[in-house]
Amino acid sequence: MARRHPPLAERHTAHGASVTEFGGWEMPVEFDSIKTEHAAVRDHVGIFDVSHMSEIEVTGRDATQLMDRLTTNDVASLSPGRAQYACITREDGVILDDTVVYRLPDREGEAAYLFIPNAGHDSQFTEWWIDHRDEWGLTASVDNVTEQWAMFAVQGPEAPAHVAAAADDSILDLSRFEHTTGEIAGVDCRIARTGYTGEDGFEILCPTADAEAVWTAFDCQPCGLGARDTLRIEMGFLLSGQDFDPTEEPRTPYEADIAFTVDLDTDFVGRDALADLQEQGVDQTFVGVTMLERGVPRNGYQLVDEAGEEIGTLTSGTMSPTLSEGIGLGYVDIEHATPGESVNIVVRGTEKRAELTALPFVSK
Repeated sequence: MARRHPPLAERHTAHGASVTEFGGWEMPVEFDSIKTEHAAVRDHVGIFDVSHMSEIEVTGRDATQLMDRLTTNDVASLSPGRAQYACITREDGVILDDTVVYRLPDREGEAAYLFIPNAGHDSQFTEWWIDHRDEWGLTASVDNVTEQWAMFAVQGPEAPAHVAAAADDSILDLSRFEHTTGEIAGVDCRIARTGYTGEDGFEILCPTADAEAVWTAFDCQPCGLGARDTLRIEMGFLLSGQDFDPTEEPRTPYEADIAFTVDLDTDFVGRDALADLQEQGVDQTFVGVTMLERGVPRNGYQLVDEAGEEIGTLTSGTMSPTLSEGIGLGYVDIEHATPGESVNIVVRGTEKRAELTALPFVSK
């Protein structure tokens, strides 16, 4: 299958970005170096092209009911201008994807939503929504608008000043998970106080045709997916397709330690299975791990106890640019999930000392 390209692909390549395949898209992985870009976001500000993210609009009489029955959080509680983090689960409660749901202004007196699944999932979830809408006899329009939008993330402690200067000081009134519309470089954009780095910042949607005008309105460090990964690992944020995957790493929100996304008072797909699991408890849970010896933890490395018995598996790992330590994320048996507990990581057949660490690794 041919790879998809963000609107600014040629610009990024011309400015020296190296690229990688991610979710069926060819995206910039770094512009200068991961360490430089990571530090820019932690200490100052950086901008990411995240146009590989999916965008799906749901509108109409039964839009709220459809969204509530296909995501795990309480969509009906959202007012226009608010957003929430949620999961999309199958009947057994396993996470298919995580997503952010935006409540848009009403259209012709009816509710409207935009939700953002991960890269390459736009067709899958457009079909998922349409199939369930038809099965349940609901009235709602479901439109895959991924190709209509570019998406940028301006992140870091100086991000609010940069976005306010490019848009308007009123955006500083937004709280976390609030969004509004505003002009940047003369372009109508949707601006949300959200992000994936642990820093303050904003994610900006603009029409694809206007991507370059909005991108160049920000004079700050361009950042690629490499730094985005190290930043989110330091915060303990999940990566779809790696820290959970319905086939390779089937996990529920309770195992993935995001129970706050689950509202059992709503009747969503997977609700009954998750209600049972909440009552029974989980066998494994999501944890942070810090290496006490030299080495970099990686996806797939085993976690073992002092007797050499397997007690878990890593799903993500990196050398932390902030801490200069090897850190990882993964799942461990619940009886071993106490921060500070000693474990060993099996690195290419050799056991190396590590300890479980409370998340996030970096306090913000």
